[in-house]
This record gives sequence, structure tokens and C-alpha cells, in this order.
Amino acid sequence: MTPRTDSAAALSSTTTVADAPRSELLQSVVDVARAIFGAEASSVFLLDEEADELVFQAVSGQGEEFLVGRRFPAGRGIAGWVATSGEPMVVDDLSADPSFDRSLAESTAYVPNALMAAPLISDARILGVLEVLDPSPQARSGVRELDLLAMFARQAAAALRVITPERVREAEERTASAGHTLAGAQREDALRLLGSLERLLRGVG
Repeated sequence: MTPRTDSAAALSSTTTVADAPRSELLQSVVDVARAIFGAEASSVFLLDEEADELVFQAVSGQGEEFLVGRRFPAGRGIAGWVATSGEPMVVDDLSADPSFDRSLAESTAYVPNALMAAPLISDARILGVLEVLDPSPQARSGVRELDLLAMFARQAAAALRVITPERVREAEERTASAGHTLAGAQREDALRLLGSLERLLRGVG
């Protein structure tokens, strides 16, 4: 059975107090992933379990001007396969891969030749998918690079759960009387997790 998050709908909501720090976090994820793997573009999709859809939540590179917020069925394409299986995937030649949904790619105005994708998993639950499109040939050359992407995706998922709306509201209730700045604290915790992993990845890349 595919692991799914019971807060997926909340994660993909666009009307919560966590929006600003979450958006900043996810944009950092795709920007860093694109840079580390020398990719033309990078995207994060979050799983909306209630609608059974994947939602573009952050994009770096091709399509960043218009793709955020766009939805497609959770079972379509390689992102759908990764979300369903919970396994990372690398494809060097998408024209020869039956999992690749070319019509879906064409609808985004960018059709890659290769991609790497890894699930965002936290506490055995799939929150979404991280993709890098047309990574450098060196970045897609072996299992080691895919393992690095999977590691980065797991850390991103852990950071994302720090600032889910439920966590934000709970912390807000605990700290309201003390006058703490909740969103800022949650955001810093999440970005600190990502920063530590980015340094690790750049050190071994």
C-alpha cells in the first residue's frame, strides 16, 4: 500500500498561515536542487490526497512563471509513478521510457530529455515529489547521484513538515502568550535543515 500523508490536503492548501514560510522553503528546495545537479529546471509537487492530484508548488528554471498551482492526476507520468511507488527514479532517455507522459510534459511548455525524481517522504508518508529536469550528464550517471537526490528529498520533506499548518497552529498556541514570532522560528528551523544538507551535498558532489 502506498504511504500517504493524512495532512496532504493541508500541505497543498493556499490559504494557511504557513504559506509564506512554506513557499520560501520549497523555492529554496528547487533552487538548490537545480544548482546541485546542474539541471535546466526543478520542481516540487505536493500530493493532494483528497483530490488524488499532484500540485506544482515550486518551480526553478523553465516554467517557473506559470506552473505553480497547476494540478494533474496523481497517477500520471514519472512524478505519479514516484509518488505511488515511493521510489526514486532516473531516466537518461525519456523518449524510450513508457512511464513518461509526453502530452503532460508538452502542456507545461517544456519537454525534457532526461530527469531524476525522488519522493518527499517523512515519517513513512509521501508528501510529494522532487524532480530535476535535464540534469548534467555527470549528475545522472549513477546510483550515487540518485541516492543524493533521494537524501535531499527526505531532508526537504522533514523541513516541510516542520512548517505544516498543523505544526504552525500548535506552536502558535503555545507561544502566543510569550509574543514569539512563530512563522519566523518555524521557517528558520526548516531552512537550517536544508542548509546543512546542501553543504553536505556540495562537499561530496
